[in-house]
Amino acid sequence: MAGPETDAEGYLVDASAWTEDWARETAKSLGIEMTDQHWEAVRFMRAFQDERQVSPDVRFVIRHLTETFGVDRNRMFELFPYGYAGQACKIAGMRRPRIWSTG
Repeated sequence: MAGPETDAEGYLVDASAWTEDWARETAKSLGIEMTDQHWEAVRFMRAFQDERQVSPDVRFVIRHLTETFGVDRNRMFELFPYGYAGQACKIAGMRRPRIWSTG
């Protein structure tokens, strides 16, 4: 059974096709084993996008992780070492950001 359609870079074409199983498999293909902190970041990103109809800037995700887990801003880069756009947004089922802040 084929999964949801992705573009040439592996980003979901239709964000509504996202599932946690798809995210888990995508993360695995990127060398990431999802922890509670990974899931918290991804779920926050999806809720933010659902609520505001725009993908969150990485600064909002960092702030959320800091408030939730008491971690510093570098934790985001430890969770997603190849970047917010290249890993976090892909796992969260979002399109690749055209521009983004690094925090």
